[in-house]
Amino acid sequence: MRSGRSVLLILALILAAGGALRLGVGVGGAMANNARESDLPLNCPVPPAALAAALSAREAQVQAKEDKLAQRMSALTLADQAITKRMEELQAAEEELKKTIAIADGASEKDLTQLTAVYEAMKPADAADLFQTMAPEFAAGFLGRMQPASAAAILTGMDPAKAYEVSVLLAGRNANAPKN
Repeated sequence: MRSGRSVLLILALILAAGGALRLGVGVGGAMANNARESDLPLNCPVPPAALAAALSAREAQVQAKEDKLAQRMSALTLADQAITKRMEELQAAEEELKKTIAIADGASEKDLTQLTAVYEAMKPADAADLFQTMAPEFAAGFLGRMQPASAAAILTGMDPAKAYEVSVLLAGRNANAPKN
């Protein structure tokens, strides 16, 4: 066990000495960087003044790019705000339109219900004469809304060919409805 400790101690000393050597080399390099330009050897590839000028130019390029990006972000933010505002306006307009359509549909449905009730209250012979002059699609729409007994009495009083045409429309009006 004792020989194991001595081996570890020797290894630790070797590692510490290597670190000290590397630290010493780094200090020498740092001292060399502090030397004046005239102290540099003639074969030095880039003088410090040129390096500083290149870094300043690069910094200016990076700053210009950052400024352009900031302007683009500002423009995108404004565009996003305008789009968001427009979307809110469109949604509000859509809600108003839905309300208007609902009112119009309700009024239209009320008118159709009232007119259907008027036709049902008429004498069947008089209503049949009136339905005889209507377009078949129009007549079928009202007959489809009526009580079956009233619709039958009106169809009975109509010309058989016209009554058949209206009956075909009544029978086929839901033919294209989805089955599932």
